[in-house]
Formats: sequence, structure tokens, C-alpha cells
Amino acid sequence: MKNIKAIIFDAYGTLFDVNSAAEKCKEKIGNKWEGFANYWRTTQLEYTWLRSLMKRHKDFWQVTEDSLDKSMQAYKIDLSMRNELLDLYKILSPFSEVTEVLKSLREKKYKLAILSNGTPTLLNQLVKSNKLDNLFDDLFSVEEIRIYKPDSKVYELPIKKYQIQKNEVAFLSANTWDVSGGGNYGFNSNWVNRNNNIFDNLDYKPQNEVKDLKQLIDII
Repeated sequence: MKNIKAIIFDAYGTLFDVNSAAEKCKEKIGNKWEGFANYWRTTQLEYTWLRSLMKRHKDFWQVTEDSLDKSMQAYKIDLSMRNELLDLYKILSPFSEVTEVLKSLREKKYKLAILSNGTPTLLNQLVKSNKLDNLFDDLFSVEEIRIYKPDSKVYELPIKKYQIQKNEVAFLSANTWDVSGGGNYGFNSNWVNRNNNIFDNLDYKPQNEVKDLKQLIDII
């Protein structure tokens, strides 16, 4: 980690809480809100992988809508809440330490970027709504190549832009499959394990495991 030139973050689940949209509606949804939020996220990810395998690409916003429709049906959520949930997804809340950590890393002169399944429009709205837009050099979206993580072509995007070596990138994700995808590509890939989960067996072990992004400062 001593030769790092760029620090690249996954967005959904790593910088931004994917459950925060449903949580803001928990009084209307009731005590099933968390199960519903997890089901929505799992379905969303499954659709990205399946569409990549089928070579039937839809952008991340369309996938988010499709997975929400299935999840609302599965959890019997009133359809009148659909637009409210989608609007809240566009402005997901960051985890509490994110702003402070990004400002600290910015002072250290690293290249800072997001590498995400999200569309350019979604990512721009997400960082602007949380006043983080001045902290990133780039917001890399899979829409440039129209295939989802963990395809290796996704992780290649920042390498091409910055003209650096794979091992000069510190990559952080809360998603174990994404950590493995970046690590197998050649990044120094690190796992943000906020919920005491178990790492998947995908031919890669993370360089570091952190509880939150504050621990990244010590590692760097």
C-alpha cells in the first residue's frame, strides 16, 4: 500500500447506505422495511449479473426500477410508494465517516474516484446531494462499457484514464464479490466489512479488512 497513487471507492453500500431509502419510509412500510430493503438490493445485484451474462444490458436505474417492482410485490408494499422510494434512492445517505475521510485523503493529494455500476446521472446526483462533488477527481460508470461488475473491463477504466499500474490503486468496497473482482484484476483490494459478514470464496483474500473508512487513514 506504500506506492498507492489512486484510491477508488465503490459507491453503493461502501460510501452510501443502500438501505437508507427504505429506512426513511419505515413508518409507512412497518417492521418489514429492513427485509424489504435487503431483498431489493439482492434482486438489484442479481439482475446486473444476469444481464451481463445474457448480454441484455439495461442501465442501473432501469435495473433499480425493475428490482423494486419485484420487491414491492414480494413484500406487498403499497404501489403508491414506488415513486417516493425511487426518489429517495437518488439521494441515498452517506455513512457517517465518509465526508471526513474523503477530505483527509484529498489533503494527501491522492487521486480519488468512484467506480460504480451507477449511471453517470445517478452518481452525479448522489455526490452533489451529499455535497461531496468537490472531493472526487472522477466518477467512473460501467455505462462506458455497458457491462456490470465484476467484469474485468470495469476495473480497467481508471487504469486507462490515469495511466498507472494496477498495484498503484487502492480499491475499497463493502461487497465481497466486488473486492474479489478488483483484487483478481490486480488492485490492492480492501474490504469494508461494516456488518461482520463472512468473506466469499472467490480466489482472493482482501489486502485489508476494515470496519469503516476511518481505518483506511491508518493503512494508507
